[in-house]
Amino acid sequence: MTPTVVLPVIIGGLYAAGVYLLLDRSLTRVVLGFLLLGNATNLLVLSSGGPSGKAPIIGVAEPEEMSDPLPQALVLTAIVITFGIAAFLLAIIYRSWRLVRQEVVGVDEEDRRVAAREGMDADELDPDDLAPEDRPAAHADSLHARRLEEDRAVEEVLAARYAGIPSDDVDLPPTRGSAP
Repeated sequence: MTPTVVLPVIIGGLYAAGVYLLLDRSLTRVVLGFLLLGNATNLLVLSSGGPSGKAPIIGVAEPEEMSDPLPQALVLTAIVITFGIAAFLLAIIYRSWRLVRQEVVGVDEEDRRVAAREGMDADELDPDDLAPEDRPAAHADSLHARRLEEDRAVEEVLAARYAGIPSDDVDLPPTRGSAP
C-alpha cells in the first residue's frame, strides 16, 4: 500500500471501531467509541489540510511554502471539546455506578412495549384504536369514570364545607386546605 492510502484506511478503521463501540450498552465502551470517533475526525481534518509546510508565520517563509493553520486550529478546538465531553460521560458513568452498581444501560420496558407495536406513522395513529393502556395521558378515555365520580363527590363536599368563605378567584373550586 502507498502512504496516500494508509491514512484513509486508518481513519475508516477508527470510525468503524468508534461506531461499533458507541452501539454497545456499556457506558465505558461508549466513552471509548466517542474518543475513537474524535481521533478519527481529527485525523480527517488534518489530512484534508493538505501537505505539511513551514510554520505559518509571516517573514519566516513564503506564503506558498506555509501550511494551512485553519485545520490545526480546528483540531485543537476539537481536542478540547472532546476532552470536556469525555469528562462529562465519565461523570455519568461514575454516577451510574454509585447508584445501581453497574455501568450498563438496562432495557426499558416502555421501549419494548413501543417496539412491539406495529409500524405506522404518527399521522395514521388514532388514539381510539389503541389499547387503553397505550393511549396518551390527555386522551378522553384515559380517565376512568369511577375516578371522575370520586372527584365530583369530593368537589361537592368541599363546596358545601367552604360555602361561606370568600375566595380570591370565584372560578376555582375550594381547595382541600384548612379553613381560616
